[in-house]
Amino acid sequence: MSRRRVAVFDYESGNVHSAVKALIAAGADAVLTGDRSEALDADGLVVPGVGAFSAVRQALAAHGGDEIIERRLAGGRAVLGICVGMQVLFEHGVERGNDTEGLGEWPGAVTELDAPVLPHMGWNTVTPDEGSVLFRGIEDERFYFVHSFAAQHWELDVMPPFPEPALTWTTYGSPFLAAVENGPLSATQFHPEKSGEAGIQLLRNWVGTL
Repeated sequence: MSRRRVAVFDYESGNVHSAVKALIAAGADAVLTGDRSEALDADGLVVPGVGAFSAVRQALAAHGGDEIIERRLAGGRAVLGICVGMQVLFEHGVERGNDTEGLGEWPGAVTELDAPVLPHMGWNTVTPDEGSVLFRGIEDERFYFVHSFAAQHWELDVMPPFPEPALTWTTYGSPFLAAVENGPLSATQFHPEKSGEAGIQLLRNWVGTL
């Protein structure tokens, strides 16, 4: 079977080069690109993101990322968001009094963690959903987080015949979503590309769905 083509979307935000390396290690034919056609045509699209919600959202829009993500999802084509690339998929983000509109793929807000020390920086175990594909075989592993904000509630009501999303939670101060698997759209709050062999296995599991 040929290697699946994965485009890591380059819109000047995110740990893009390490994401490409991790995807290659996971068995993908990965390429860093800001090209619309390449991002649309790839078997999978990875949307990384670091920094402030508002800055990532603005950069994504400036590079046509909104339309690329929307078109891929409308066609059932896989998209994986990482860190702030996950956060911007929600309706809005609230950071230090600034409320920024997100992509609205999922309802709800990204808000500051209620924890004594921020940012949350380090390794955490997670509690995967029983239906998770991403965490298959790595349910008890640790993953690397660097963030101060997260989605702390899940508000999407899914009606049959659509399957329930697989929600993976963890806790730092309070519970928050570590990952979501919702049809063609998946996302992780942690950095799989910085999570060693467990992160590569998670990417391998994702590539295997393409």
